[in-house]
Amino acid sequence: MNKLNRTKQAQVIAALVEGNSINATVRMTGVAKNTILKLLAELGPACSEYQNRAFRNLTCKRIQCDEIWQFCYAKEKNVPADKKGKFGFGDVWTWVAIDADTKLIPSFMLGNRDAHTANVFIDDLASRLANRIQLTTDGLKVYLEAVEGAFGCAIDYAMLIKVYGASQEETRYSPAECIECVTNVVSGTPAPKHISTSYIERQNLTMRMGMRRFTRLTNGFSKKVENHAHAVAIHFMHYNFCRVHKTLRVTPAMEAGITDHIWTVEEMIGRVGAK
Repeated sequence: MNKLNRTKQAQVIAALVEGNSINATVRMTGVAKNTILKLLAELGPACSEYQNRAFRNLTCKRIQCDEIWQFCYAKEKNVPADKKGKFGFGDVWTWVAIDADTKLIPSFMLGNRDAHTANVFIDDLASRLANRIQLTTDGLKVYLEAVEGAFGCAIDYAMLIKVYGASQEETRYSPAECIECVTNVVSGTPAPKHISTSYIERQNLTMRMGMRRFTRLTNGFSKKVENHAHAVAIHFMHYNFCRVHKTLRVTPAMEAGITDHIWTVEEMIGRVGAK
């Protein structure tokens, strides 16, 4: 990152977090593609590490969790035989938790859509919280064991299970019609009016709009899972600290009491890069 001045670095990162592709950012900023990729590779881990340290003893009250799909290298059906079953080739899921009140993203991780990833993700979420919460997830069964293992009975947990029409298979451009939402209280006494996944589902849209790698039906997908992870970390760093939420009129980190002002992209790069 020392090869570009801070202003140019900020230009590049600002373009990426607004949903531009690497090649579009090259054309917009005049910075070489390899230089942008090196910046991504240095800033991504720094953003991840900073948020890992900053998001501790959080006083969240209502958390929603979900997983969003994307692929790396190639779609699952097109992955070569010698790369089948290796993480980073084919389906890659991003697990995300959001605070329904502050809109903060306290925890996120990349992995498979399986029990092991669920356990690691929920354990990480639990380690960041200072008090009892109400949690809502979708109907994915691996959450049941993961939540029990991380929280025991010290949680108000419910699943919101969506019932779809004739077919649950997603079509090329739109999902199957949701005809009913079924609430399943798993633990504690969650408030019925707060059993919802609306905020995390809206966050899924924010991710697809803010990261070109998540845009469907394009060739902007990540070729390497490492770069995919870097882009996700930078996206959430910018979302949490720099991007003003339209409803809150402050950033999620300000609403959560983690910082007292809106960060600029330059400040974000400087802070996470500081030793």
